[in-house]
Amino acid sequence: MRFEIVQGDEQLSSHSGLALVGAILDRTSIRERLNAVVLPEHPFPEISHGEVATAMIGLICVGKPDFDAIEAFRDDPFFTLSLGLDSVPSSPTLRQRLDSAKGVFDDIILEESARIVGRIAPAITPCHGNLVAVDIDVSPFDNSRTKKEGVSWTYKKFDGYAPIFGYVGEEGYLANLELRPGSDHSQKGTEAFLRQTLRYARLMSEATFVVRMDSGNDSVGNIKVCREEKAHYIIKRNLRRETPEEWLEIARECGELKEPRPGKQVWMGEQYYVERPEIEEPLRLVFCVTLRTTEADGQALLIPETEVETYWTSLRDDVAKVIELYRAHGTSEQFHSELKTDLDLERLPSGKFQTNELVLFLGMAAYNLLRLIGQESLREADAPFRKQVSRRRIRSVMQDLVYLACRLVKHARRWTLSFGKNCPWLRTWRRTYLRFAPT
Repeated sequence: MRFEIVQGDEQLSSHSGLALVGAILDRTSIRERLNAVVLPEHPFPEISHGEVATAMIGLICVGKPDFDAIEAFRDDPFFTLSLGLDSVPSSPTLRQRLDSAKGVFDDIILEESARIVGRIAPAITPCHGNLVAVDIDVSPFDNSRTKKEGVSWTYKKFDGYAPIFGYVGEEGYLANLELRPGSDHSQKGTEAFLRQTLRYARLMSEATFVVRMDSGNDSVGNIKVCREEKAHYIIKRNLRRETPEEWLEIARECGELKEPRPGKQVWMGEQYYVERPEIEEPLRLVFCVTLRTTEADGQALLIPETEVETYWTSLRDDVAKVIELYRAHGTSEQFHSELKTDLDLERLPSGKFQTNELVLFLGMAAYNLLRLIGQESLREADAPFRKQVSRRRIRSVMQDLVYLACRLVKHARRWTLSFGKNCPWLRTWRRTYLRFAPT
């Protein structure tokens, strides 16, 4: 079959989901608050700050966080209408405006992103009882072979950035982030970041929080912040100069032994530490020590392997439950992946550090908007799923709901979106839009 190629006069769009994004953005004050900011370099901008930020969020929501990508949408009426823009900025305008912001927009974006999640999220699921998890973690961004400001050698052994993130709930809503040079230690500035993250998390939920952090953040300062902010914590300890052999002796003395299979012994237990002058109350330490003399297939080990895990925690649950809750912290790696790959934010577009941080903040807003759309689509069983899921990956939201083709029709002074006759996602898309759109 040889096809003829012609160009029709219909207004078509391959990104109907931007209407969902625009409907949620209309329920925030981000545009009005950004428009009230006066930048010395742009005292009377022809295109407002709110429109520039909204256009960038729209680009990130379709997986194109690059300034030049805006040129493909400048003559697209659907992009303008769906995001409520009077005009679409050019690539130079987008770049120059974000360059001149220099941190002024950051707090507004963080606050509005957290508030909209708190107002319209279908649920923020606790991890245990009424405790909602706040997962703090660093995830390096590979920006090798670039000369961007702040790019340096990371612990992952490549040149890049080392941003830190704070996620809330089992759904993984992003409450806070901070872009950092790649060579920065994960604990540098983390106490202030943790305090700020808990403040934004309270805009999302009134629940009691449990902070989960890995051994790179084993610091008394973090424990003090959690106590002052009335949050629970599970922080994996850095063994530093403690040896596995020492912990094996401790486990044998005061741990509870289980043998899940021949050749594998597991001790779990707890201790209380009082020799911390910075903290008055004793600190609870839970441990899990594993001794393997054979592999799972029965192969004997020439030298037995000892694995030690120890945690600081304020929870009073049994040791096994505390360890189980911490291991669920590994889910945050999936959230990192969605930011890096699904939204294509790993290689940031600017050569300036502050501009890249602002792009990442706008990416955080886009991430939360897409997460809200995905979770809302799960509220009823009208989506063409083969199995029930509790959380939708950002890539799935983009492929199923954002990249859904439509035709833009104007008739009798009304705009209509027309979807294909056999569109399997129409019912879910329509329901989600009516949930967010103004009545």
